[in-house]
Amino acid sequence: MRIGLIGLGRIGSFHADTLAALDGVDELVVTDPVTAAVDAVTARLPAVRTVDSPEALLASGVDGVVIAAATNPHAALIHAAVAKGVPTFCEKPVAGSIAESIAVQEAVAGSDVPVQIGYPRRFDPAFVAARDAVRSGELGRITTVRSTTLDPAPPPAAYLAVSGGIFRDCSVHDFDAVRWVTGQEVVEVHAVGSVDPDAPAEMYADHGDHSSASVLLTLSDGTIGVVSNTRTNGRGYDVRLEVHGVRDAVAAGLDEGLPLRATQPGITWPAGPPHAFFMDRLADAFRAELTTFTQVAAGTVDNPCTVTDAMGTAWAAEAATLSAAERRPVTLEEVRTLARSS
Repeated sequence: MRIGLIGLGRIGSFHADTLAALDGVDELVVTDPVTAAVDAVTARLPAVRTVDSPEALLASGVDGVVIAAATNPHAALIHAAVAKGVPTFCEKPVAGSIAESIAVQEAVAGSDVPVQIGYPRRFDPAFVAARDAVRSGELGRITTVRSTTLDPAPPPAAYLAVSGGIFRDCSVHDFDAVRWVTGQEVVEVHAVGSVDPDAPAEMYADHGDHSSASVLLTLSDGTIGVVSNTRTNGRGYDVRLEVHGVRDAVAAGLDEGLPLRATQPGITWPAGPPHAFFMDRLADAFRAELTTFTQVAAGTVDNPCTVTDAMGTAWAAEAATLSAAERRPVTLEEVRTLARSS
């Protein structure tokens, strides 16, 4: 199978290594407007084929394409790939705005070209086991779900300026995990955020973003979700999920690399070293996710995260963004109504 990869930044470069190592990928074709990014990948992976544009890549006979470019061109790239009949994997989010995301959803609704949206926690073994525990009923009625994403360091200011904010580019992983594990939809959010007083204005303040945030979620069955995020977690990369039921409770992410230090005397767990970033914490999940995409492209498995499915997460992010800005609870129906009237 020949797979194309558009975008060779932080996540795209990581995906290049993963894709090149997959048994089902015979050739990897890549493109990025930044020559240095292309050179860095080809230096590591000399067998990779390069082309000078997404258009050239989509015309090169690829069997599937992975979109790992910055958020802004996601919509245009998905439209172009679907128009060419190329099965597509696109990193979250679907698009740079909710209006563009709706347009993508409408465009692919009548197409038989699969578009898979990237949410790797759906493929993390611990998250899968938590979902299985919920679905089996062994936890009983679920009362609370806690999801955490704490990054060790913020991305570059240039990325933050176009990311759409912490709720759209970070919290979405937690919103999606909560939805996927519980099988419930978010109906209301109450979000708050703060800004690191030592951060330059161009990092957050200039575009109304936050360096840390928390969100209370009300799910469709009444379960409460609690989401915690920060851009700067000094001890490492912390991705966890707790599910509390009336009969039992489980947690994903409690391994020896958990970036927490116990203060109770005599406790040596976790032994470390702490997870440094998503490349080590979620390496297996990304491999499983991209392997699944090759199977989706080949038509042998169903799409595990369609655009329509991912829109549930996108709407939660819109509601959280509005909630934090106006300091009040916001329902998803409210943001859908606002989108329809705009």
